Amino acid sequence: MLIQKENIEKIRDNFGLNHYEIKIWTALLSRGIAAASDLADLSGVPRSRCYDVLESLEKKGFTIMKIGKPIKYIAIKPEEILERIKKNIQQESYINLKLLETIRVSEIFHELELLHKTGIEHIDPEEITDTFLGRSEINRHIKKITDSAKLLPLQRKDLRES
Repeated sequence: MLIQKENIEKIRDNFGLNHYEIKIWTALLSRGIAAASDLADLSGVPRSRCYDVLESLEKKGFTIMKIGKPIKYIAIKPEEILERIKKNIQQESYINLKLLETIRVSEIFHELELLHKTGIEHIDPEEITDTFLGRSEINRHIKKITDSAKLLPLQRKDLRES
C-alpha cells in the first residue's frame, strides 16, 4: 500500500473519494503517468474494477486520460484539486446563501414571521410533562390513568368476546 491507513480516512473525508479511488489515485500520484494495468498492480485494486475507478476519477477531475495504446492516465496535482474543491464549495455556499435570501422575501417567510409574532400561547413543557422516581411512583400513575379511563360500549363487547 502506498499510503498509511490512517490517512485514507482523511483523504476520503476531504476529497470525497472511495477506498478504490484513493488507492488508484495515490498510485497514479506516485507515478505521474501510468496505464490502468500498472495501476492495478501497484494499488492492489482488481484489474476488472480499475477501469471503472479511473473513469470515476476522471469525471471528478483527479486524472486526465491520455489516448494511445495503451491508454494512460495522468495525475492532476493535489494543489489543483484542492483549489477545485475549494472553488466548488464556494459556489455551493454562494448558491445556498442566495436561496436563503430569496426565502427571506417570500410569502411563506412572511407568514412564518406573522405566526411567530401573533402565534399561540407559550406552553411551558413542565406543565404538560411529569417525572416519576421509582417503581411505586410509576405504578401509582398507571393506576391513576387506568382508574380514570372509560371503555366505550363497543370496546366492552370486544373484551367479553376475547
